[in-house]
Amino acid sequence: MNKLPLTLKNVTYHSGGKQLLKCNATISEGLNTVILGPNGAGKSIFLRVCHGLLKPTEGQVEWTGKEQDANNPNQAMVFEKPIMLQRTAEANLAYGLKLRGAKRDVIKQRVLQILRRVGLTEAAKQLATSLSAGEQQRLALARAWVLEPDVLFLDEPTANLDPGSTAEVEIIIQEIRKSGTKIVMTTHDLGQAKRLGGDIIFLYGGILKEHSSAEKFFDSPKTIEARAFLNGEILWGQY
Repeated sequence: MNKLPLTLKNVTYHSGGKQLLKCNATISEGLNTVILGPNGAGKSIFLRVCHGLLKPTEGQVEWTGKEQDANNPNQAMVFEKPIMLQRTAEANLAYGLKLRGAKRDVIKQRVLQILRRVGLTEAAKQLATSLSAGEQQRLALARAWVLEPDVLFLDEPTANLDPGSTAEVEIIIQEIRKSGTKIVMTTHDLGQAKRLGGDIIFLYGGILKEHSSAEKFFDSPKTIEARAFLNGEILWGQY
């Protein structure tokens, strides 16, 4: 059962005596949601609060009206620098399915299917830690995809990749979306946000300043901060 919409109600997050996030937001089913903002704007914190890795100082994070369960099996997250298990590529994918109690033949079939779809069939028997940065990021996406999550959170998934690897990862992200998974991702790449984004959440200073369709955001941003950001005038989020 899909757990969307995901709603942040009067959410704040404080650390070190500072307020790092303050927002109300609703993330619904459909196209990719892309989170934008300058460095220090709170993008990664927003994502971690949504996923449950960080607990709000105030407010609630709700899935379809129920307070968030950090162990919700219908969501997954891939980080900018994914952590690979000291196992083969195929074993990395099989691990989560085994934890869910999937049968051996189902695991084998599903793992081979997803490895093929991310272009890593020939790397199935290689140690995950021996793969290139681009291959590891594709494997991290595959490791999440194999679990068929309702929602997949991606934190700067191509930040450390070359253009070729970035293009490969973007194709996989779109394939995951087409399979029925909602993508919520951060990026610093405006071109990528235009290519992948269905709606845009714009943060500045930890505050949600705009949430609109990608077309409206890029064509006619409503706030001074968003206009300045798109013009390259804001470099830091200024908490």
